[in-house]
This record gives sequence, structure tokens and C-alpha cells, in this order.
Amino acid sequence: MANGKVDALLGIVFGDEGKGKVVDFFTPRYDIVARFAGGPNAGHTIIFNGKKFVLRSIPSGIFDEGKLNIIGNGCVVAPDLFMLEAQELEQAGYDLKNRLHISNRAHLILPTHRVLDRALEASKGKNKVGTTGKGIGPTYSEKAARTGLRVGDIAGSFQEKYEALKQNHLRQIANLGYTDFDITEEEQTWLRGVEYMRGFVLTDTETALNEALAQGKRILAEGAQGTLLDIDHGTYPFVSSSSTTCGGVCTGLGVPPRAIGEVFGIFKAYSTRVGAGPFPVELFDETGDRIRDIGREYGAVTGRNRRCGWLDLVALRHTIVINGVTQLIMMKSDVLDSFPVIKACVAYEKDGVRTQTMPYDTEGWQAVYEELPGWQADLTQCKTEEELPQKFKDYVAYIERQVGCPITILSVGPDREQTIVRSL
Repeated sequence: MANGKVDALLGIVFGDEGKGKVVDFFTPRYDIVARFAGGPNAGHTIIFNGKKFVLRSIPSGIFDEGKLNIIGNGCVVAPDLFMLEAQELEQAGYDLKNRLHISNRAHLILPTHRVLDRALEASKGKNKVGTTGKGIGPTYSEKAARTGLRVGDIAGSFQEKYEALKQNHLRQIANLGYTDFDITEEEQTWLRGVEYMRGFVLTDTETALNEALAQGKRILAEGAQGTLLDIDHGTYPFVSSSSTTCGGVCTGLGVPPRAIGEVFGIFKAYSTRVGAGPFPVELFDETGDRIRDIGREYGAVTGRNRRCGWLDLVALRHTIVINGVTQLIMMKSDVLDSFPVIKACVAYEKDGVRTQTMPYDTEGWQAVYEELPGWQADLTQCKTEEELPQKFKDYVAYIERQVGCPITILSVGPDREQTIVRSL
């Protein structure tokens, strides 16, 4: 029986919570950091020592020399983007090849996957999902259809398999009437990326993870996106294509459910969403603009404006239950420092019906708010829980009462040092 544990670190709303900073903060406690889902559409931003790093596919524990980082089988990998990301880290002085392993069961994103992604999105007209165009959806679709290319194929008759899949994509793109593309240069970079990946350990990572568990080692599973973008439990069809919940940890890494230990749920002190889809708490006024500007709510990968709103307690309660969250981590608390009044959504309302649970279809529901006094103080200067203003402590306690889960960590600024661990 496994003696070690896998703690899961999950975004539990729409993603973009600042998981990278928390993973980096947590890494010293763990032996292994592993990504279990998603691909280069997930940008994890880490700031420390005055330097900013944006990680897309590589786990956020990569900065700690003594830790093993794993890209699990549940992920999808774009060799060209992976190469560019890895080389940037190498130029900054980090030796990746000794601390990063990639599952040979992870699927590969081809250049034509990205074209197909754009073609499919264009064909939807007004019903666009808001995809990043990174080829994530088509790659996961082929995984389910059992026609995809995997990392392990790099070692075999790769070119033949690649050409066959590429031609299949080109036929689909032609059938969609999409002609606005030229992958010549992109394909050359992609093939160089394949060669570059050969220099890494491409292996059965699930074996390594279970051996580590048997040895009593601690593993941190790093999530991508958020629960409301989960293919099963999110606001379908405006979702990602992978399992972003705690259940995805087991399938995306090949570890047993009994190995799951703590489940850390990360959320912001307010709400954001990227792309299309229902968002009952969205603010279309000056307040929403202020939150966006102060919080710098622009996509780390895409640069897109994030839709902003007050904290959604309906969504939070739902995702805490889905994931079995044991501890909450609240990010970007300082963004609300200047607001005299803070609001929180406690229910949804539509056509005279009010609900405090997540409906099957959240389109058209309006948020019902409760108001709390703002703290109007500079949280970024607080180093300990005792230094936090009382009105902010009241806001934290209010959330805990509403969702029935303790908030154990508070982020009061972008730097790794601006993190307060509470003594509960």
C-alpha cells in the first residue's frame, strides 16, 4: 500500500487564480510536482526576486533544483511551444533535463491541430466557445477518438504517423472551407521541437509516481484552468477539454484515489472569466473596469481581457463539494483594497426562481448580492495575520461561513513573499 500522498492544488472557479505562485510557494514541502491536465493554454505566472516567469506546460516546481517535475499523461504537449518555454528557462540558468520528465502517454499538439481549432471556432459563427486557438480541443478530441499522436511515438516510426495525421487534418480543414493559414515556418519549428524533446526523459511517469508513493514521498499535483472549465462539471459547452477537477489527478497521473491527501482549492477574492459563456456576476460598469485594471486581469498566454465581477459564492460552494476541498487559498486579496463596499453573490435568480446551488444551465441567471464593508487599507504591507485589518478578517470569516471550508492561506501581493499562512 502506498505510504506517500498526493496533494492536489486546484483552481476551483474559472482558472487564472495564481496557481503558479502557490505551487512555487509550496514546492519546498514536496519531492515531486506534477501537471495532470491541460496544455499550453494554461499560463502560470510566478514573480520572485524581481523576475517574472510565465509557465505554460512546465510544472511550477521547476525552479527548485532538488525536485522532480512531471508532465503527466493527462496533459497535451506542443513540442514547438515546449521548446521555446524550456529554452527560456535554460537561458535563465535552470537545468531542466535533470529535473523534468514527460509522460510518453501525453498527447502531442500538431500545427494542424491549431489550424483546425481556429477553423472549427470560425465555423460556429455567433456560438463561438472562446477557445485560445492553441489546438487543445482537437487534440483531446482525437485522444478520445483513438487517432492521436503521443509523446511515446517520437521514438518509433514518427514521421510516417505524423504525415498521415497531418493530411487527415488538412482534409478536415478544407471541408470547413478554411483557407487563412500557412504552417510552413510553424511546422519547421515544431519538428525542431520534437528533436529537442528527445533530449528529455520520456517515460512511464505513472510508474515513477507510484514508486515514489510506495517510498513515502510527497507529490503535489498542479492543476490547470478551473473546475467550472472542467469537461464534465463546468459550464458546458464553454469549457476546456480536460478533467480539471480532483478526479482528473488520478486519471491524469495514474495514481490511485486512496493516495489523495489534502485538496487545496484556489480562488480569487473576486471573480474573473476568460472567453465566452455564462458569468452571472460579471460587471459591465466602472467597478468591473477598476477590478480589471488593478488586478491586471489580462491572460498570461493570450493577453485577452478577463471578464470581472464580485465573488461568486454559489460557484464556490459547488466546486468545493465537487473536489472535496479541504483547504482554501484566497488570491489577489489586495486588489480590493480601495473599495469602500465589497459585494458577494449568495444566490442566482431567474424568472422569480432563486437558487443557492449551481443550475444545469447558468445562462440568463442574475446574481443576488450581499454587501460588506471594505477594509480600505494596504494589504501588501502586511506580513502576518495579526497585521491584517479587521474588516478584511471579517470578509475572510464571512466567506468561510458561507462555504463551510477554512481559508488557510491569503495572498496579499504578487511576490512569493506576500503570502500569509493562517494559524487556525
